[in-house]
Amino acid sequence: MVFAEDFLHYIWKFRLFQHKNLKTEDGEAIEIISPGLHHHHAGPDFQQAKIRIADTLWAGNVEIHIRSSDWMRHNHSSDPAYNNVVLHVVYKNDQEIRNEAGFKMPVLVLEDRISDQLLISYQNLVFAEMVDFPCQKTVHRVDELTVQTWLSRMLIQRLEEKSARVKAVLTQQKGNWAETFYQLLAANFGFKINALPFELLAKSLPLQILAKHSSNLLQTEALIFGQAGFLTDDFADPYYLTLQKEYQFLQQKYSLFPLEKHLWKFLRLRPSNFPTVRLAQFAALMHRNNHFLTDLIQTEKINNIDAPFTGINPSEYWLDHYQFGKISKPNSKTLGRSSVENILINTVAVFLFAFGNENQDETQRGKALQILENLPCENNFIISNFISAGIKVKSAANSQALIELKNEFCDKKRCLNCGIGHKILKTNHYAAAGPDLF
Repeated sequence: MVFAEDFLHYIWKFRLFQHKNLKTEDGEAIEIISPGLHHHHAGPDFQQAKIRIADTLWAGNVEIHIRSSDWMRHNHSSDPAYNNVVLHVVYKNDQEIRNEAGFKMPVLVLEDRISDQLLISYQNLVFAEMVDFPCQKTVHRVDELTVQTWLSRMLIQRLEEKSARVKAVLTQQKGNWAETFYQLLAANFGFKINALPFELLAKSLPLQILAKHSSNLLQTEALIFGQAGFLTDDFADPYYLTLQKEYQFLQQKYSLFPLEKHLWKFLRLRPSNFPTVRLAQFAALMHRNNHFLTDLIQTEKINNIDAPFTGINPSEYWLDHYQFGKISKPNSKTLGRSSVENILINTVAVFLFAFGNENQDETQRGKALQILENLPCENNFIISNFISAGIKVKSAANSQALIELKNEFCDKKRCLNCGIGHKILKTNHYAAAGPDLF
């Protein structure tokens, strides 16, 4: 049976082995009063354990290996940090071990104390093949409370991770929250494929400059398309020429340096998601309102949190254009509902959560969570796979949590650290072990 050492850590931590008649290899009785605290850094695996061996109560560390000879392979015998190990827990005992002080290590062997069902369950989880995530075939058996409790933890973890990016931008902007939100919002408009050029655009065009001209849609578009690098061509297009002329004046006034147009990607995008269309929508949004920060923080009506982003219509030119100089069949370029929800999930909620963290404001953190709970779940292959496996996905809060679960636990096969994986293993263990084994 193949397994990693962290599986034995898991077994020891949660005591998922037969406890009856525990003895060292030398025949001394063992009583585990406390398995200790799991230590993830250099040094023994579990610290502050309390173990009674024969008539002596020991307080110290526990070291765990698959084979006792791993002690030598890891050079513990020459390391005084392991002199305080009171019990060596192994799967197989293949060598007598002494510590750096010359003391013979008492050994507990688990080879015959772990149920076959638990081992099989571990194998099926961690080494599962042809599945989208390890417990895809068994997660439907896990109770709803366990699943939802773990997803709540995953949601907070995801928001904390994303908040770190907000804080990094905030630091770059020397504490300017408005500029920080503007840059994050811009990056969101690019989706994944054009997020970087959108972010670079926002950095090259400070909000302070854009805000001075936001009351004029033509000037807002000129600044945004000009800085994006789209106003350097020779089109016999009156609107394009007007934007070009306007930008040339503003560029000189503010000493602006535009991006290279080649940074923007059109390949494999639907025309409605072309960067030119997204830039036009962004310009219309900034024209309507550039004081998002104040509105978002002060609003108490979560049900209307999407109001600043709904009904965003670019200038009339874009009704029959997807790119400059190419007339197309008339089609509305209004910012769609899915795009609005994407902004709320990936920018607004994250920003409010980060703002709450930095200012110890639980109201803003609560608003962030409520926004996600009120929005429908996202529709992508990750979420579809979890739904097909039997997990109930009720909102964007759940879908965001599942994305975090997939990225940080499922894909990395961290089933032993996952609340859902733990429930599956623990349930199978107790079902197979029976009360007479403890």
